[in-house]
Amino acid sequence: MKLVLYDYWRSSASYRVRIALALKGVAYERVAVNLLAAEQLAPENRARNPQGQVPTLAVDGVPLIQSLAIIDWLDMAFPEPRLIPAEPLPRARALAQALIIAADTHPIDNMRVLKRLESQFGADQAAKDEWYRHWMRLGLDALEAMAGEGRYLGGDAPGLADVVLVPQLYNARRFALDLAPYPRLVAIDAALAELPAFEAAHPDRVKPA
Repeated sequence: MKLVLYDYWRSSASYRVRIALALKGVAYERVAVNLLAAEQLAPENRARNPQGQVPTLAVDGVPLIQSLAIIDWLDMAFPEPRLIPAEPLPRARALAQALIIAADTHPIDNMRVLKRLESQFGADQAAKDEWYRHWMRLGLDALEAMAGEGRYLGGDAPGLADVVLVPQLYNARRFALDLAPYPRLVAIDAALAELPAFEAAHPDRVKPA
């Protein structure tokens, strides 16, 4: 099976997929798509990703899009270690935690939304940064309240919610969000940073020279 990941080094959604691939120890080829150069909108990227976004994981030439859908496929194709619980209640909890970020926080702060704020409403950089931090606070407030006493959001082993959390906290630091209100999330993030898979997937490890 040949896997090719089309991604951008600082894309949160791409970062999630890199973490999942690393946790499962799956070999893949990586092809960079430069968002700053609008390569995601080029015809060749739209041919594999009709949304004109990243990431795309090509499986023997068949493109898969949307990071959580890709991770779900990885869980089916490479079951160990499992990232999305099989049991109904833990599965629902893991999905809820992940979707707080992946569905309700990250999309509102996506680059195309920030550009639209500028072009349609005249938002300057300071306004866009505060927009970003506002929605991030709401998501992290909820996750902090939902975090249990385990080492990770997924319990004793990292799971889907952890895979989604780490890129979001990376973004939080980029946008100078005060993380003091989130001691559990910060502790979980620090524990995850010690794992080789999370280290290998970090944007600093894959950014262009």
